[in-house]
Amino acid sequence: MKLSKWQALGNDYLLFEQAELTHPLTPDRVRQLCDYHYGVGSDGLLEIVSADGARAEIRIWNPDGSTAELSGNGVRIVAAWLGRRSGADRVALSVGSRELEAVIGSDGNIALDVGRVDVGETETLDLGDERVEFTPVSVGNPHAVVRREPERGELRRLGPRIERHSRFADRTNVQLVRIDGTNDLTVGVWERGVGETLASGTSAVAAAAAAVANGWCESPVHVHLPGGDLLVELDTDGGARLTGPAEEICRVELV
Repeated sequence: MKLSKWQALGNDYLLFEQAELTHPLTPDRVRQLCDYHYGVGSDGLLEIVSADGARAEIRIWNPDGSTAELSGNGVRIVAAWLGRRSGADRVALSVGSRELEAVIGSDGNIALDVGRVDVGETETLDLGDERVEFTPVSVGNPHAVVRREPERGELRRLGPRIERHSRFADRTNVQLVRIDGTNDLTVGVWERGVGETLASGTSAVAAAAAAVANGWCESPVHVHLPGGDLLVELDTDGGARLTGPAEEICRVELV
């Protein structure tokens, strides 16, 4: 089985083509591959179900063996891979029922049209010993955006409690957000099925969309994450564009 390892702001993924598999992938196998001590190590797997010219169908695996509806960083990685393979600077990507397009820039940045983002009304979550206000956002996957200092200890404390709260039937991604200016956010990410992570593309989009909807920021929004910065542009119809880098680290052949 041949894999390539990629990263987008420290969010690392293993990418492979389904055609390279000798046996279907299982959750146990995914967990093993993603383990940094007993496997290759990554924040998830990007399975290229099919690729034809400048179009590809993708399945995204979390390191706990579950599948994800979307990953902004993961899809940008696939866009970079597909652009290099096809020679095209515009590619089309399918993740489940979501159809996405991306433009590969000469500067190494990939601009991904994420599609529609839905922002709900602010809610209060009862955690038993405290109550936390959050804004629910859907970027094809669920997010809970909390306006609070994104201090690491606080993220580790609140992240898992919010992720697995009964309010979220399929769990949720969690963002702690600090407003730094009209067009700037600093965000800490607790990713569903992953835990604390250096960066998350859909989390950046969710945080920016919640900030604009709540009047905390204006588009475009520069989102500052531990792994680096992403740019989120939101239009008046609820669509979002996510721009940032993606690069290959190495190639691996498993025995």
